Amino acid sequence: MASFALTSSLGFHSLRSRSLNLSPRSSPSTSTRLASTNSNSLTKSTNLTLRNPEFAKSTKSLRFKQLTVRASASASASASASSSSPPAPASPPQPWTGAAMKPLMASIATGVILWFVPVPSGVSRNAWQLLAIFLATIVGIITQPLPLGAVALLGLGASVLTKTLTFAAAFSAFGDPIPWLIALAFFFARGFIKTGLGNRIAYQFVSLFGSSSLGLGYSLVFSEALLAPAIPSVSARAGGIFFPLVKSLCVACGSNVGDGTEHKLGSWLMLTCFQTSVISSSMFLTAMAANPLSATLTANTINQTIGWMDWAKAAIVPGLVSLIVVPLLLYVIYPPTVKSSPDAPKLAKERLEKMGPMSKNEKIMAVTLLLTVGLWVFGGVLNVDAVTAAILGLSILLITGVVTWKECLAESVAWDTLTWFAALIAMAGYLNKYGLISWFSQTVVKFVGGLGLSWQLSFGILVLLYFYSHYFFASGAAHIGAMFTAFLSVASALGTPSYLAALVLAFLSNLMGGITHYGIGSAPVFYGANYVPLSKWWGYGFLISVVNIIIWLGVGGIWWKAIGLW
Repeated sequence: MASFALTSSLGFHSLRSRSLNLSPRSSPSTSTRLASTNSNSLTKSTNLTLRNPEFAKSTKSLRFKQLTVRASASASASASASSSSPPAPASPPQPWTGAAMKPLMASIATGVILWFVPVPSGVSRNAWQLLAIFLATIVGIITQPLPLGAVALLGLGASVLTKTLTFAAAFSAFGDPIPWLIALAFFFARGFIKTGLGNRIAYQFVSLFGSSSLGLGYSLVFSEALLAPAIPSVSARAGGIFFPLVKSLCVACGSNVGDGTEHKLGSWLMLTCFQTSVISSSMFLTAMAANPLSATLTANTINQTIGWMDWAKAAIVPGLVSLIVVPLLLYVIYPPTVKSSPDAPKLAKERLEKMGPMSKNEKIMAVTLLLTVGLWVFGGVLNVDAVTAAILGLSILLITGVVTWKECLAESVAWDTLTWFAALIAMAGYLNKYGLISWFSQTVVKFVGGLGLSWQLSFGILVLLYFYSHYFFASGAAHIGAMFTAFLSVASALGTPSYLAALVLAFLSNLMGGITHYGIGSAPVFYGANYVPLSKWWGYGFLISVVNIIIWLGVGGIWWKAIGLW
């Protein structure tokens, strides 16, 4: 009996110790003591079991009860923990990937308000409805609730949905050669950048003429202008090829952002390369994405065609004068503190050595470039138009593998440009066909004509209005689409030679991009380098715009007289 009493006491003590072990309130030290006691009890119990079989049966029963109690306690603790644990955190909401709603609402509101404005006398209802859709599209292109191509497609969809245009009319401009020319030029530019030929030409210029700061600036300016006919995107040309080169040259010459050395070289060089990029964009039909839009609107408005050679011939003299004067003027009024740059040619030569001799693809690209530009220049004599020449050049690049068709398909900017170009051309063309442009021009002619000015002074007023209204635009294409046709019509009605007016407005459509830090594709890239404060960017931008207008209307006017444009 004494043995059984001892066994029961030990078993109970062991059971009690295991129950206490399950309590969440037990401290670590208490749990340790209980475990030790339990272990000693089990040892004694094992020894007693070997001497007494009845004791073994009792012990077995108690152990079963211990396991049952422990399992029950574990289940209870688990249920309690489950009921008291906080709910799992909800997954974060997915970000909105659709249109920016405020700009979209502004675009739609513009169209809706104008749609319900009473139609002026002399304007058809169809023309007024198309104007509402057109201006809503322009607002969308400016504010960009969606990519430009998507905005333009919405505009075309609205015109078809409202029966303002038929489907064939809305999409008629996709058969126009000009949007395809600019898309082909983007594909062509891809090969130019991919092969490294653009960088090689720039480094070659810097190695030859970059020993002084002024020489370095001019070497970059004229190498960029040399590439302008072959690379239609000023963002890709100035921002993609030349900006990294300019930045590396500034750093090599000890001009960095944030340490007080910006004025050593960087401030002047950044501003110079940006301002001259808008000049080179104005010199060739294929130097800026929106230039063919100006040419197409000219043909639709005055039934005269601006060919590649016609554009280059008219722009070459004032363009070269501006490329020479603007860097020198900035060198005087916003000079770099470092006048020599001996490290620049050294850096350029190191980069050229690293590139090694011209690769096979570079040679193919160079020959194709010469062939294509040659056909653009002499296409009139050979009866080969600009689009055919571009297709031939791209075909050579595709056949030789310099550019692959997969890369062309991935060139999203080209397809986006093709879409919104064609949309704007179609809508602007039908605004003219519906008689809205002629009504607008007659209204303005009555006002300006009542001032009794000569056509030269009247055109000068129109030029200034057209140019400085670009403060309200972040896209050259949007500005051209909104105002080019109307201003050209008014200028022609006031006695300005139509072809001259078209060319001048086309040239200014590039030059006006230099007045702000958002007015053209290359502006945000160069301004974003933070070498030039915003106040100086705008101040010098306005000053250079005045200089450019004087050069292009003064020197250019004399040149245009000499070649018979007026």
